[in-house]
Amino acid sequence: QVQLVESGGGSVQAGGSLSLSCAASGLTYAGNCFGWFRQAPGKERDGVAVICYGSGVTFTADSVKGRFTISRDNTKTTVYLQMNSLTPEDTAMYYCAAGAPREWEYRFDASEYKYWGQGTQVTVSS
Repeated sequence: QVQLVESGGGSVQAGGSLSLSCAASGLTYAGNCFGWFRQAPGKERDGVAVICYGSGVTFTADSVKGRFTISRDNTKTTVYLQMNSLTPEDTAMYYCAAGAPREWEYRFDASEYKYWGQGTQVTVSS
């Protein structure tokens, strides 16, 4: 049984930082990518950052580039999202996902990810 469990969300003032974690179990890591997505009320779920286990390659959305960093631990069972210089526009529910996007251009396509965590709320106040 695949499980993805996020943690680390919370409330922070603009300019602050938060670190999210996603603990994965029951998954074959080879060939899979792990992504962080976010969804604000009334908006679509958008890809934020992706790391692919086979290659270790990472992708970061333009909207957060230079501020957010995705990484994994040495055991490769936990994926992190370090978020710096947060703005109120970063307020959303953040989800961890695992899947095997068919091509790199689909890396931020939520439909390419089969497994999802329950989400963790990030709130940034001005």
